[in-house]
Amino acid sequence: MSKKEKNADLEKDQVEATQTETVEVENQTKESVEELCKEEKLEEEVKQEKEKFLRLFAEFENYKKRTSKERLDLFKTASEELMVALLPIIDDFERALTHIEEDKEAEELRKGVVLIYQKMLSTLEQKGLVSIKIQKGDDFNADNHEAVTQIPAPTADLKGKIIDVIEKGYKLGEKVIRFPKVVIGQ
Repeated sequence: MSKKEKNADLEKDQVEATQTETVEVENQTKESVEELCKEEKLEEEVKQEKEKFLRLFAEFENYKKRTSKERLDLFKTASEELMVALLPIIDDFERALTHIEEDKEAEELRKGVVLIYQKMLSTLEQKGLVSIKIQKGDDFNADNHEAVTQIPAPTADLKGKIIDVIEKGYKLGEKVIRFPKVVIGQ
């Protein structure tokens, strides 16, 4: 074999080696690009899963807060039906007290009725019942008062104001369970 043939074989081998290396490099590049794409996809999936988790966690926290608030509200107003049923009895006590006040002979009876009335009222107040305070001459507010009737105002300054309180109003906690019934001047 001559030198030229050897050089040609050598060059041929080098070309083949270079081509093989090029193919290997291309394969490695394709594999690394595929790996990068897979990594990016996996990172995107992890990011989406984290977002889902955070939203679910926040939703659960809101649920816990809402249910605990609803539970507290329920405990505060659990006795609402009983309180509403007892309000006419309180009204009857107050009417009885005004009539007993007029009768001077029934002093002992008055003391007993007052004692029972105060005891009942204090017990209901301990359970959250509060009387809504209104007086004659206060401004009428349709959101806070129930107008039973209108009568001509005795004086000009009582127009649109409360002239008489027919029935007291009551709140249980922050909730109004009975609005005060009033007469307003027109």
